[in-house]
Amino acid sequence: QLQLVESGGDLVQPGGSLNLSCSISGFARCAQHVGWFRQAPGMEREGVSRITATDITKHYADSVLGRFTISRDRAKNTVYLRMTNLKPEETAVYYCAAGEKGASSRDWWKEELYDYWGQGTQVTVSS
Repeated sequence: QLQLVESGGDLVQPGGSLNLSCSISGFARCAQHVGWFRQAPGMEREGVSRITATDITKHYADSVLGRFTISRDRAKNTVYLRMTNLKPEETAVYYCAAGEKGASSRDWWKEELYDYWGQGTQVTVSS
């Protein structure tokens, strides 16, 4: 079982930046892919980014490409999401999730690929 805890959510002005963290603890029988998702009020949860278990491949939603960066610090068992030039419509609860199922650029955002989820951290983009 793995436990995931997100942190770093905050109130930020449009155009601002935030760094989210996903701290992972517990035991898994194999290396995990980790994704970031978000859910805005009244909307379905959507995939934001994913980093593979080997850290070699990173996927991004088109809407965040060039502004968000996913990374992993293995020594700290933590995955980060660096978000820049934030927009008001990106106000949402941000979740991290982990799983061992492989994915491609066509389906990395599918929630059924992930077995473990955090509780989320609130990001509010507003002036």
